[in-house]
Amino acid sequence: MAHPVAVSAPSLDTSMRLAFERTRIAYERTMMAWVRTGTSLITFGFSVYKFFQMEMSKADINAPIIGSREFALVLIGIGLLSLLLGTIEHGRDLRAMRQQYPGMPRSMSAVVAVLIAALGVAALLAVIYRG
Repeated sequence: MAHPVAVSAPSLDTSMRLAFERTRIAYERTMMAWVRTGTSLITFGFSVYKFFQMEMSKADINAPIIGSREFALVLIGIGLLSLLLGTIEHGRDLRAMRQQYPGMPRSMSAVVAVLIAALGVAALLAVIYRG
């Protein structure tokens, strides 16, 4: 009985494969920069909210035009938006590259972005429902 021959993607020469790997790694670094930016905005927004929540409870201060809750919601929202935009861009870039380099590994930075986004949504809900 004849064994079926596995059909594989066309092999690339070493220099071309390494060029694709360098580009893929550059995309991963860019995605991690988006993740760092989103994480910073989410963390800063939630920290501002908690800090001013504690400070406002100590002092009898009139509410400013934009309070800590609104400021936190804006920062967390921008952080989540940056994660979303970065993930969309990353996915688009990797799909385009995968057409030429089908053996490319999956992106772990996208997984990290999804986890951070879940934490960001939790922070957003905490600010909304505990305000």
